[in-house]
Amino acid sequence: MAVVGASLAGTRAAEALRREGFDGRLTAIGEEVHRPYQRPPLSKQFLAGDWDRSRVDLRVRDLDADVRLGTVAEQLDLQAREVAVRGPDGHERIGFDGLIIATGCQPRSLRGEPDRGGMVGVHTLRTVDDSLALRVALDANPTVGVVGAGFIGSEVASTCRRRGLEVTLIDPLSAPLERALGRRMGDVVGKLHIDHGVRLRTGVSVRGLVGNGHVEGIRLDDGSLVPADLVVLGLGVTPAVKWLEGSAVHLDDGVVCDARCFVEGATNVVAAGDVARWFHPSSGRHLRVEHFDNAGAQAAAAARALLAGKDAQPYDPVLSFWSDQYEVKLQLLGMPELGDSVEVVEGDVSQLRFIAAYGREGRTVAILASNQMSRLHSYRTVVEKRLAFPPKAPA
Repeated sequence: MAVVGASLAGTRAAEALRREGFDGRLTAIGEEVHRPYQRPPLSKQFLAGDWDRSRVDLRVRDLDADVRLGTVAEQLDLQAREVAVRGPDGHERIGFDGLIIATGCQPRSLRGEPDRGGMVGVHTLRTVDDSLALRVALDANPTVGVVGAGFIGSEVASTCRRRGLEVTLIDPLSAPLERALGRRMGDVVGKLHIDHGVRLRTGVSVRGLVGNGHVEGIRLDDGSLVPADLVVLGLGVTPAVKWLEGSAVHLDDGVVCDARCFVEGATNVVAAGDVARWFHPSSGRHLRVEHFDNAGAQAAAAARALLAGKDAQPYDPVLSFWSDQYEVKLQLLGMPELGDSVEVVEGDVSQLRFIAAYGREGRTVAILASNQMSRLHSYRTVVEKRLAFPPKAPA
């Protein structure tokens, strides 16, 4: 077996292979030189300096594997069942009987702005090295501009404000996290930022960066200039699939898979984590999910499927994720984007302690909890069984 990608999904997939009884040769290929680590703290605890490097590392069982770190997958040959790689010792071809693709994603850059903006002071945040470089840069007390108010951008803005820095958060949509949570709950997050001193600019796009060698500001499409001597681009990610181009693997916003995580266009190949776009039975659509919980769970499911073959079970989870911003922990079950209405069913939005339900056609499709960790689990059955909307508060 070969696993391409040695971050969370790849590591959990390799662990699952061993746990399920696979005792053959196992090769794990990772582009980064670092041992596997968690990504969620990179925009929060690690960036803030609250955690040191050791707390970011994943706990990994002994895999009895040939682990190739600092090794880039360059091509997949399905006919020969080989992955062409480039590592510290040069080029090599690694054979496999079964393959797990877990190469994750890479951050987007501004359109027309090559090389991460083409100037000093422009950062993206995907790797531990990115986070460390940004943390060092923040020590100089810069004026910060964050482009993109999704999860990464919102969390970075929160962390920077906790450090006492001036922050402007920019997004073309009407509210932070609007794509994930909808307009109404996005406005709640927007007010949270404003109440903590963030300058929030929504409904505007970035025309380009201003500066001579070092960034000095962000020009918006309304003609205004946002001063910033440090810019963080939180523009989302794209699946890392360039090495799969030219193979028979079906690519469409990721590696397209069936409900069991088997890759379309290949045999004995599965995919998991941020790179996988698999058919989700409960929603009846293909999904690609970029969250920590899904990466680990899907990796284990994909590994089991690879061993089970045609007897494999569909991977049909209730999706979940969380985000820490300021003193607020947001947690989500289900898929808010399927909903056409939202209603607060417990608590008080003004106190940022509440449960909100998302509904469609009289059924509950998602639950959002704000500072209600102890209550969220009570609603899992509501989402799993799509009970009546709005749901009654479980006992």
